[in-house]
Amino acid sequence: MPQPSAPRRVAIVHEWFDSYAGSEKVVEQLLALYPQADLFACVDFLPPAERAFLQGRRVGTTFIQRLPGARRHFRSYLPLMPLAIEQLDLSAYDLVLSSSHAISKGVITGPDQLHLSYVHSPMRYAWDMTHQYLDEAGLQRGVKSAFARLSLHYLRLWDLRTANGVDAFVANSDFIRRRIEKVYRREAQVIHPPVDIERFPLRDPAMPREDFFLTASRMVPYKRMPLIAEAFSRMPDLKLVVIGDGPELEHVRAKAGPNVQLVGYLPQAQMLGYMQRARAFVFAALEDFGITPVEAQACGTPVIAYGRGGSLETVCGEDTPDRGMTGLFFDEQTVDGLIDAVRRFLALPAPIRPEACRAHAERFSIGQFRQRMAACIEDAWERHRSSATAGR
Repeated sequence: MPQPSAPRRVAIVHEWFDSYAGSEKVVEQLLALYPQADLFACVDFLPPAERAFLQGRRVGTTFIQRLPGARRHFRSYLPLMPLAIEQLDLSAYDLVLSSSHAISKGVITGPDQLHLSYVHSPMRYAWDMTHQYLDEAGLQRGVKSAFARLSLHYLRLWDLRTANGVDAFVANSDFIRRRIEKVYRREAQVIHPPVDIERFPLRDPAMPREDFFLTASRMVPYKRMPLIAEAFSRMPDLKLVVIGDGPELEHVRAKAGPNVQLVGYLPQAQMLGYMQRARAFVFAALEDFGITPVEAQACGTPVIAYGRGGSLETVCGEDTPDRGMTGLFFDEQTVDGLIDAVRRFLALPAPIRPEACRAHAERFSIGQFRQRMAACIEDAWERHRSSATAGR
């Protein structure tokens, strides 16, 4: 029996391009797998300094690109994005790969096309994090609140309907696999996102760690940076270094005691130095996956993390001695919960081995992602072509 032909024309659809962050790194690796692919997004406002990974490709965009104020406030047009993404004409492509955390999986495809969607998360603000989103946005009541709630209601209906147009789902973590199952009632294969661990080399294990803990993140509410600052302020015998900036910076500053040092945003090379020298990296967010803890472990640095979400997959806690412990968890996203975890970390009978941290981080390398993603797409394509042949 002849083998099914490989897809000739490939389209990669991303949500929007405005920065080079975690989801864009997935797109970067999909482009490495399919260098002939055409690229589409709702809008493209990626700064020139961050466009290198696109290798000069033109991005096909939607009408939202041309709406007033879109460059700075395109997210305000979210209610129009389902309509916009459906206007992309992808009928000429054999294979459509969508990188989705909001609307890109909603592109329209036909029965002879394979649509595989790599899901960073179903729309958090439309599903299980709706009430947290409304609270943080100050939309608990009033006319704006009513409009937001109505918009989210219709987004949920649209999101559920468009799941039927996806032939195969890939989740970026088991946590997201369970979200996909809950929201769409569909199965998904788990392929963790790529982490460039070669940019975070293991420090010489013979060199002693310095006497500080580290946290680094963009300071937005769900990262819980004020919680970390307050916890260490209540442990004045310990030093914490905080890297990052963002809307929560003043809130973090208000919680920081004399033992908490805020250094602001740092380029990757400077942050690497802190990661390699810290006693442990502290992570309090409920994340879908969480790349920064993996980068810390690549440096040989253990992680103290909130024990829900993607952290349970990126950190090996006290109950995984067979794989080599790389950190520990706190069960409650509270100041007291974090303080207890730090004290347990300090009381460990033996220090966590940097080599174990590095070995665990290597499971999330770019090479591992490419290998697993290529195999997944090939398998889905073969099943799709076999089904199409049988139906003729």
